[in-house]
Amino acid sequence: MSAMSGRGFEDFKVGEIIRHPIGRTVTEADNAWTTLVAVNTNPIHFDTNYSAQTEFGKPLMNSPFVLAIVTGLSVADISRYAVNLGWDEVRMPAPVFAGDTIYAQTEVLSARESKSRPHMGIVEVKTTGFKQDGTVVMTFRRTVMVYKRGQEPAVPLPEIKV
Repeated sequence: MSAMSGRGFEDFKVGEIIRHPIGRTVTEADNAWTTLVAVNTNPIHFDTNYSAQTEFGKPLMNSPFVLAIVTGLSVADISRYAVNLGWDEVRMPAPVFAGDTIYAQTEVLSARESKSRPHMGIVEVKTTGFKQDGTVVMTFRRTVMVYKRGQEPAVPLPEIKV
């Protein structure tokens, strides 16, 4: 087994709040690319003329993309050695626009041993995504199955040939 550099199941403490250290500025290209890949035909994401007529006045960032960003910001601290079991209660209380920088923090809600996999535990968290001005743009609960320390699959490190 490899030496774990992220959190193992034993490292999660119920009630702990983890502030994820990096942010991600979202761009028009991110929005266009994600909207096209997902075949999302809602013009509020890619038609400036259409979206100018809405209460938002400009294109909204694609919400599954925002979910991916907020989740991704938490991976190093929450799920580097985990398997996602699901997202619940996804909420988007404020819009995200190109140029916004998204940050995240996570609260550990529960942690228990897995009944079917003794080398893993089940952790439930609540993650909050927010913009540069502190406005909350997304919240969700996520359940992950996390490897215990020393039980995670080894990260392959091939030898360098010179």
